[in-house]
Amino acid sequence: MDIEKIKVRTEAGQLIEVTVLNKRAEHIQVLLGQGEHSVKCDLSPTRNGLAYAGSVMGRELVYERSREQVQADIDRLNPTLRQSSRKR
Repeated sequence: MDIEKIKVRTEAGQLIEVTVLNKRAEHIQVLLGQGEHSVKCDLSPTRNGLAYAGSVMGRELVYERSREQVQADIDRLNPTLRQSSRKR
C-alpha cells in the first residue's frame, strides 16, 4: 500500500507535506510529523467548497483543492470503490 502525501499551506504561507490517514470528499484526516511527536488534523471543506481547512495547535492549515478535485482523485486512485458504490 502506498502512503499518500499532500501539501498544505500554513498561516505563514509555508507549504508542508503531510501524510494522509483518511481521505473522503466530506473530510480529510492528515498526520503532521513523525513518531511520538506527530499530530492528527481533520480538514473539512470550506463554505464555498474550493479548499479544505483545519486547525492544529492553534494554527490553521489549508489544502487548496476543491471538493470535486478531491473526489476525482479518490475515483482515479481506486476505481473499484467507485464502481461498487454505483451498484447499490
